[in-house]
Amino acid sequence: MPLRMSTYFLTTLRDNPNDAEVASHQLLVRAGYIRRAAPGVYTWLPLGLRVLRKLEAIVREEMDTIAHELHFPALLPREPYEATNRWTEYGDNLFRLKDRKGNDYLLAPTHEEMFALAVKDLFSSYKELPINLYQVQTKYRDEARPRAGLLRGREFIMKDSYSFDVGDAGLDVSYQQHRDVYLRTFARLGLEVVTCAATSGAMGGSRSEEFLHPTEVGEDTFVRSPGGYAANVEAVQTVVPQAPSAEAVAAIPALEVRETPGASTIAALVDYSNEHFGGGFTAADTLKAYVCWVVQPTGEREPLLIGIPGDREVDEKRLEAALAPAEPAAFTEEDFKKFPQLVKGYIGPHGHGEKSASGIRSVVDPRVVDGTQWIAGANEAGKHAYHLVAGRDFVADGVIDVAEVQEGDPAPDGSGPLSLDRGIEVGHIFQLGRKYAEAVGLKVLDENGKQVTVTMGSYGLGISRVLACIAEANNDQFGLAWPKHVAPLDVHIVVASKDEAAFAAAESLAAELEAAGLEVLYDDRFKVSPGVKFKDAELIGIPTIVVIGKSLADGSIEIKDRKIGEKRSVPVSEAATEVIAQARA
Repeated sequence: MPLRMSTYFLTTLRDNPNDAEVASHQLLVRAGYIRRAAPGVYTWLPLGLRVLRKLEAIVREEMDTIAHELHFPALLPREPYEATNRWTEYGDNLFRLKDRKGNDYLLAPTHEEMFALAVKDLFSSYKELPINLYQVQTKYRDEARPRAGLLRGREFIMKDSYSFDVGDAGLDVSYQQHRDVYLRTFARLGLEVVTCAATSGAMGGSRSEEFLHPTEVGEDTFVRSPGGYAANVEAVQTVVPQAPSAEAVAAIPALEVRETPGASTIAALVDYSNEHFGGGFTAADTLKAYVCWVVQPTGEREPLLIGIPGDREVDEKRLEAALAPAEPAAFTEEDFKKFPQLVKGYIGPHGHGEKSASGIRSVVDPRVVDGTQWIAGANEAGKHAYHLVAGRDFVADGVIDVAEVQEGDPAPDGSGPLSLDRGIEVGHIFQLGRKYAEAVGLKVLDENGKQVTVTMGSYGLGISRVLACIAEANNDQFGLAWPKHVAPLDVHIVVASKDEAAFAAAESLAAELEAAGLEVLYDDRFKVSPGVKFKDAELIGIPTIVVIGKSLADGSIEIKDRKIGEKRSVPVSEAATEVIAQARA
């Protein structure tokens, strides 16, 4: 039987929710697919659940070609996460709770530990490997700022899978298997993705790639080159310039501290330098000081001074990735008062460092190679150091690659200038190596009878986020326009008349379509106007819309392709055949 609008659990809204910022969030709520339960937490309504199940089915079909499905609980004990230190490292993102006896539990953000323990419990020999396991599970992360509906929530549905091999060569094979499955899955879903090199972050591992869906509302920035290089901006490695020759460095004048009153910003410093010390100075000649706290998962804090070229800013995401599992925290005015050696607006790298009097760790951008000269703060109010040469006048404690990537920067592999784009992460794969296996003692006997630690890979695909991305990519000013393979139903029949003959024709057509295997939503509401029904049909976005109205008197009905907006009239006698053909095309 078709689903009937008069009795279906579905209510549409005319106005966007107040908290909805992006199209997918607005339309999924308005069209009756999801409903907000709490910040970052959504109820799946019947229409939304139908789309979700179709997505899950496609993911499962592809994953079943390489892996075995199981299902872990979302409520987990503390102990496995203590073994890997993630009980602490996850920080505030982890939902922690206690049972009535005071035992610690968590709502799982991911399941590496549980998968590793399952294999440890059941396998003991290399002969039982390799094996790939996966699940489709609800995950929980206490996002500080949940936003954009399903795109960044506190509860979300994810497919996570894990590979278990005896060594690195096996891991390479398992990793490529998952990579191929992901590309096939996204192709079947009709979702454009760019495969980008990525950082492993707190997950660890030797190789990591993200699958990003390009969209203006994306939270992630990624880069591409004409030669095919693609990477999340956090993973871009700066091309290190060639160091100046010894002769060139020898020709640089000695460091000179000059009065620069009021030049506490890069722009002011450049203007003052050009006005008082000759022209030609740019922000790229200056060394900007960025000071932050490095906060360890244990809560320990230490100040960090970062020097980057003055024509760039520190990229917060690159900084977070570089410091993980520690986190950066902003330096406040009160913090500067506690460190008088850090003269705000006039900080320079010389005089700082772990071996200096200040003891403040000092690191620099990769472009600050030995022999390069800079203008930097002199660590005195109203003064800057000119002809400050790296390696001659100061030596940093290390290098950190956290400056923003700019349009036109060279690709690390030499494949051309980089262009920047925005995207949403819909999948992430990692070569974990042996980090988690070692933590939980996952070993097997090898062919020589010796115990070896199992090598793991981890592969995540955000199903609920993919759904939102498909909605984001398939809509217009009227509403959603689902691709056929994930649409909640195949056909939406609208009766645009109060004539009993129209309802009878709709009933007959719906029965024929159902008998042919199509899924039908039938708007049989008698007291609702045709205009409201039309708006609901376009808002809901089922691929094929059939309108039975005044033209029925002439023996025809209207078939509309929701995606392209094309309409055509067909004879009633041919309606079922035409609708079936269009729905299955």
